Amino acid sequence: MKNLLQKLSVRPKQNESTVPLHDRLLDEEQLLRQVAAVFALLSNLYGSDKLVLKAGKLEALKLMRSESLEDRVLALQRIVFEDPTIENPPHRKDLPEALNEIEEEIADLIARRTVEDKIEKKIAERMQQRHEEYLKEIKFQILQEAAGPDNPNTLKKLADLEKMDEITLAKSVMETLKPSNLGEVVGQERAVKALLGKIASPFPQHVILYGPPGVGKTTVARLVLEEAKKLQFTPFKEEASFVEVDGTTLRWDPREVTNPLLGSVHDPIYQGARRDLAEGGVPEPKLGLVTEAHGGVLFIDEIGEMDPMLQNKLLKVLEDKRVSFDSAYYDPNDPNVPKYIKKLFSDGAPADFVLIAATTRDPMEISPAIRSRCAEVYFEPLDQDDIKEIVISAAGRLKVKFDPKIPELVSKYTVEGRKAAGILADAFGLAL
Repeated sequence: MKNLLQKLSVRPKQNESTVPLHDRLLDEEQLLRQVAAVFALLSNLYGSDKLVLKAGKLEALKLMRSESLEDRVLALQRIVFEDPTIENPPHRKDLPEALNEIEEEIADLIARRTVEDKIEKKIAERMQQRHEEYLKEIKFQILQEAAGPDNPNTLKKLADLEKMDEITLAKSVMETLKPSNLGEVVGQERAVKALLGKIASPFPQHVILYGPPGVGKTTVARLVLEEAKKLQFTPFKEEASFVEVDGTTLRWDPREVTNPLLGSVHDPIYQGARRDLAEGGVPEPKLGLVTEAHGGVLFIDEIGEMDPMLQNKLLKVLEDKRVSFDSAYYDPNDPNVPKYIKKLFSDGAPADFVLIAATTRDPMEISPAIRSRCAEVYFEPLDQDDIKEIVISAAGRLKVKFDPKIPELVSKYTVEGRKAAGILADAFGLAL
């Protein structure tokens, strides 16, 4: 490159001119220096090797080595403007203007280079900053996973809970007095047989239990499921659950913010939403009791007290055997949505269960839509002999001796089995 620049400094042959020789020599000397300076600038800008390669591609290498000042300016034009189609060199009188255009273009190029360098530097700094932040976040996450979210305060609360779990009181007296098998149920032989035939079957039916309070509807329903699980031809697995809920506590929420029976969706703005999902704008479905009872029995006591709108929603679940979820915040294309949430929104939650509903109301007061989908079993009111038998059986479970007149006295006071057992439990407590 040094040799090339030396050749570029060689003065061209002088043509005759009317301009005085002294002035002409000064102008030509200035142009030579200007051209040499431009070539030196390009050499610094591109690098010597790259400048030669660039000139070769643009067919300007021979022009750079020419002794003609016009040819060397033409070489500059091709290199700077990156245009090998420029054929005619500028006239001697146009050289200053041509060099001025070349210098303007080089100035623009240097300005662009400067701006690009600044931007690239900022990008590199920003990337380095983000990289360091990302590394810190990863380290923090690893430390959290290793140490867990617990701190001394939460660990103390956990220890307190575990200590409380070790303290257990005796079983409540009413739990002790409840029948533990269907053979201990008093006064409901026909109802037990009817319900067992409808539940302990390869094709169990939804059932409504009618009867006065305290005759054993809930207890019989629970024991029938336990018996059905023992039979191989029923669809109930050993882990089939008995989910019990009081219909008087179930209310329809028009906003659908909460629905413990069917389930609901916690949108990101909802205060009960998980933090990691809320920060990502991801709604989270919350499963209800119908899904908890999947594969088992959902027992709704006092179904006649349920909100009519909620009853209609329950009928839809009974037909579909699934619960569907919907939210304006759900985006199936969002990569931040966990797979289980996508499945719940796309397929719904399973809710294949047998409904056993109990009521003290008259059958005509129950929704016809529910009655049409359920078999019906009637529990008979208990008579005095049934109450006496319940008292005697309960006394046997308590392993106490009592006056033979006690069953007779209790039977005169109440016709509810639960209340009769409660009276005996009160007497037992007073006698201690």
